[in-house]
Formats: sequence, structure tokens, C-alpha cells
Amino acid sequence: MEIMITHAELTHNEEDGYVGKVHLKVAGHKQDYEVALQSKKGKNWSYGLFFLNESGSEDDIFEVEDYLEENDEAFQAIIDAAKNSLNS
Repeated sequence: MEIMITHAELTHNEEDGYVGKVHLKVAGHKQDYEVALQSKKGKNWSYGLFFLNESGSEDDIFEVEDYLEENDEAFQAIIDAAKNSLNS
């Protein structure tokens, strides 16, 4: 699966920890996605996957979700993009 990160942002505060979002385009998918991220200390990340602008195919979003669950490198790339935005 070919994923392109188009936007990333991350904030940090004492109360919420790290909170961010990353926008994705996936080759062959009509809709773009947003990954919402949260981590108290920046080590273990919770996330939610959503359509970015408008709803799309349920099969497509499940395919991306499964891919991120199974592919540690792809998920780490999303985390890294968010972390890099914090430093810029």
C-alpha cells in the first residue's frame, strides 16, 4: 500500500501529553484520511483513523486500518511525521 503524508501537526502539554493529527493520501483511494494521535509520554500511541473531508468506502478505511495495524514501519512513519512537526 502506498501512503503519502500530506500534513502533520503535534502539540504537547502537561495535562494531555502529546496530541496530533496526520493527513494521508492512499494510492487508489478516492478519499483522504486523518489519523488522530494521542500519547501521554510519547511512547505508547493511541490513534483513530477517519476520512478527512467526506465519507468514503467502509472497505477502504478498513483496509488502511488493517495495514497500519500490521505494518509497524508505516505507523512509525506517521508518528515520526507528527513528532517532526513539533520540532519545526
